Amino acid sequence: MTASPLEIVCAHSPDSDDAYMFYALATKKIRSRLVSFRHVLEEIEVLNRKAHEGCYALTAISYHAYPYVADKYVLMASGSSVGDGYGPMLVSSRPLAPEEIKGKRIAVPGKLTTAYLALQICEPDFEALVVPFDKVIDAVADQTADLGLVIHEGQLTYVKGGFHKVLDLGAWWKAQFDLPLPLGANALLRSLSPEVRTECCRLMRESIQYALDNHEEALNYAMQFARDMDTRLAERFIGMYVNHYTVDGGELIPRAVQKLFDLGFERGLIPFRATAEFIR
Repeated sequence: MTASPLEIVCAHSPDSDDAYMFYALATKKIRSRLVSFRHVLEEIEVLNRKAHEGCYALTAISYHAYPYVADKYVLMASGSSVGDGYGPMLVSSRPLAPEEIKGKRIAVPGKLTTAYLALQICEPDFEALVVPFDKVIDAVADQTADLGLVIHEGQLTYVKGGFHKVLDLGAWWKAQFDLPLPLGANALLRSLSPEVRTECCRLMRESIQYALDNHEEALNYAMQFARDMDTRLAERFIGMYVNHYTVDGGELIPRAVQKLFDLGFERGLIPFRATAEFIR
């Protein structure tokens, strides 16, 4: 008698890029005799907090959140969202120079997001106003905040509201350290057996590759999560964050993640040294 597959609760954000990379798993284009997946969709800062409790066997998290949950989770080599010369943006309702960020009130999408950590590394002197990621632009528009730190599709849609880019943190990071900026990761519970973890890594890698190889059908699926983006804009956004780094981060992405952790510790933003531990 064949044993039933182990159900893995897989949590990720309801965004077009996540939907694209999980498409083959969510629609069972790729299957396994060892594990099956049940998908849970939640906003990234919610997932960051829930990872503290080890809520989900496989979860998307911000890289900034990983040092706080490294006792429970290990990073997957597949599934990273990486900005190579682009990334989260600071925007304002009027033109500002980057050096004018200092001392301003900035709407941020959560204090465990990598965008927030990168901003602190770039300019530690500001007042943070935490709002849901999809309310950041609103906080700038109603003058609750001087600037907004936009993530997800806001990096492409802010111009529609007449807002101004003040600083692209991915471009700043690349100029400073000659590295891509690693933003989001997938992580697995350490308590899973080595066999199950290896199988989850294989399935994740194959799901991303399937989407890249079957771009149009994966894009059509992802469009239901594209919020106010048209197909052209959603395709551009997905192309930014689902790429060869997402299939496998290789040696470069762990190096970039370690740089992020080391800088966070050295500047007093992460309270302890952390090691970027990846499995395949």
